[in-house]
Amino acid sequence: MQKADTNPNIHKAKRKKPTASVLQVLSRYLRVVRAYRWGYPTIIALSSLGHIALLWGVFYYKQFFDLLTEYVPGQNITPELMGTIWSVLAVNVVAWLCWRTTTFLQVYFQSGVMRDLRNEAFAYLLDHSYAFFSDNFAGSLVQRVNRYANSFDRIGDRIIWDFVPLAVRIVFIFFGIWYFSAPLAIIVTLGALSMMAVQALISWFKIGYDTEKSEQDSVVTGALADAVTNHTTIQSFAGATYERGLFGIVNQAWCRIARITWNIDNTIEACQSALVVTVEFFLFYYGIQYWQEGALTLGTFVLAQTYFGHITGSIWNFGRAIRDFYHSVADAKEMVGILELPQQVTDVQHAKKIHVAHGEITFDDVTFIYQAERAVLDHVKLRVKTGERVGLVGPSGAGKSTLVKLLFRFYDVTSGEILIDGQNIQKVTQESLRTAVSLVPQDPILFHRSLLDNIRYGRQNATDEEVITAAKLAHCHEFITGLSDGYQTFVGERGIKLSGGERQRVAIARAILKNAPILVLDEATSSLDSHSEMLIQDTLDTLMKGKTTIVIAHRLSTIRKMDRIIVMNEGKILEEGSHEGLIRKRSGLYKKLWKLQAGGFIPDDSPVEDKKEEPEIEIE
Repeated sequence: MQKADTNPNIHKAKRKKPTASVLQVLSRYLRVVRAYRWGYPTIIALSSLGHIALLWGVFYYKQFFDLLTEYVPGQNITPELMGTIWSVLAVNVVAWLCWRTTTFLQVYFQSGVMRDLRNEAFAYLLDHSYAFFSDNFAGSLVQRVNRYANSFDRIGDRIIWDFVPLAVRIVFIFFGIWYFSAPLAIIVTLGALSMMAVQALISWFKIGYDTEKSEQDSVVTGALADAVTNHTTIQSFAGATYERGLFGIVNQAWCRIARITWNIDNTIEACQSALVVTVEFFLFYYGIQYWQEGALTLGTFVLAQTYFGHITGSIWNFGRAIRDFYHSVADAKEMVGILELPQQVTDVQHAKKIHVAHGEITFDDVTFIYQAERAVLDHVKLRVKTGERVGLVGPSGAGKSTLVKLLFRFYDVTSGEILIDGQNIQKVTQESLRTAVSLVPQDPILFHRSLLDNIRYGRQNATDEEVITAAKLAHCHEFITGLSDGYQTFVGERGIKLSGGERQRVAIARAILKNAPILVLDEATSSLDSHSEMLIQDTLDTLMKGKTTIVIAHRLSTIRKMDRIIVMNEGKILEEGSHEGLIRKRSGLYKKLWKLQAGGFIPDDSPVEDKKEEPEIEIE
C-alpha cells in the first residue's frame, strides 16, 4: 500500500501569496467601470429611487391605520381609505418600474464590465514570462481569471441591491420616524447601526480567512489539473492510490479553512439575531409607553414597526452581503496580485519592430543567471552568419535550450546582449521578434482546435490551399486525410489525440507555413520513426535553405551536415567546427559524444575508425 506524502504544500510549487489589498481590487474594478460613464450612476439612482418609493408608501399605511382608529360609527371614510390604497399602488408601481429598469441596465453594463475584466486579465496574463508559467498551474490561472470577473458580478450586486438601498433606508427611515417620534427613531437607528457595526467588524476580521480559503481553493484546483493532465502516468505507474492520498491532503486543508470561515458566518448571524430580538423588545416596550401617554398613534407605531421590519431585513441581508463582498474581494485578490506583478520580460518604451534583412545572429558576451541560483550561460560569445546552419550539442544542462529561449526573449539576459542584424533584441517589440523566428520544439503542444487551425497558426492569414501545401511538405497530409474529419479534426487538449510523431510533423508544417528568416529546430525529428525522419529530412533541408538556422541536437547524426557545430557544456562553448573537423581532433567532448552514439546511425561513408557497434545513447 502506497503512503502519500504528508506535506500539504506539495502542490504549491513556488506559489506566492497575492500581494493585492482590498483597495487595489476595488481600484482595478473602478478603473474599468469608469469606461461606462453614465451606466452605473443611472443604475444606482434608479435603485435608490425605487427604495425611496417603497418606503414612502409606508406613510400611506400609517394614514390608513390612523383613519381606522379615528373612525366614528356612521362616518363615511371609504373615499379616504380608497385614496390611500390608490396612493400605495402608485408608489409601488414607481418602485416596480425603477427596479425593472435597473435589472435590465445592470445586465447590459455588468456583462460588459465582466467581459472587459476577462480581456484585461487574459491579455496581461499572456504577456507574463516563460518563468511565470513554469511556476504556476494552468488550472489555477484559469480559475483566477474567471474568479476575477465573477467576483465583480457579486460585488456589483451587493452594492446595487444591498449597500446603496441600506444607506437610503437608514437615512429615510431615521427622518421619517423622527418626524412623528424622535425616541423611536433613535431606538431603530441605533439598533440598526449596532447590528451593522458588529457584522462589519467580524466580517473584516474574517477576510484573512476568506483569502486563505481562496488560496487553498486554487491549490485544490491545481492538484486536480495536475493529476488530470498526468492521468496516463498515474495509470502507467499504478499511482491512483498515491494520488488519492495527495489530493486528500490538500482537500482536507481546504475543509479545515472552510469550516473556520463558515463558523464565523454562523457567529455573525447568531449575534445579529440576538440584536434583532433586543431592539424589537425595546421598540415594543417604549412604543407601548408612548401610546399610553398619548404621544404615539397606532398608525405611527405601525409605521415604526414596518420600518424596523424593512431595516431588519436589509441588515440581515447586509450581513450576508458584506461577507459575500469580502469573500468576492478575497477571490479577486489572487488575480489582481498577478495584474500588479511586474512582467519580467517587457518591451522598452517606444520599442520598434525588428527588420531582418539578413538574419545574422550575435550572442555578445551573454551571461544568464537563473533565479540568482546558478549561471546557466557564462559569457557566451557566438556569431551565426547569414544563412548559416549551426548545430548546438552538449550534455543535459549545457545551456543549449536556454540559448534559444533567450533568442526568443522568453527570458532576458543577465548581462551582454543578443543582436539580430545588429539590432539588440531587447530594444525591439517582442511580437516582431518572434514573428521573425520560427520554432519547431521537441515536444510540440497543439491547441484543441482543428488541424487546419493548428497549422495555420504559423501564418494566420494563410489560405486553406497554402496550409495544405505546407502539410504535404511536412508529410502531414497523408495521416490527416486518413482521419474521418480530415483537416477539420479537433486534436484534443495539447494535441493528445495525435501521436508524438504526428504532433511534430504538424509543428514542422506550421514552421514551413510561417517561413520566417530565422529557424530554430529543437530536436525536430526526435518523435519520428526512421521512415518518417527520412521523409522529413529532405523537407527540413529545403526549409533551411536561405535561412539562418540553429539546430539543437540530442542525436548527433542529425546535425552532421550542419555548416558548423557548437559544443556546449556547463554554460560555455567548448568547441566549434565541422563534424569532420571535430571528430578528427585528438580529444574533445564532441568526439566522446560521437563515439557513444556510433552505433547504427553512422552511414557507410563515415571514417572507419569511428565505426563501432555501440548502442546509441541520446544526450539531451
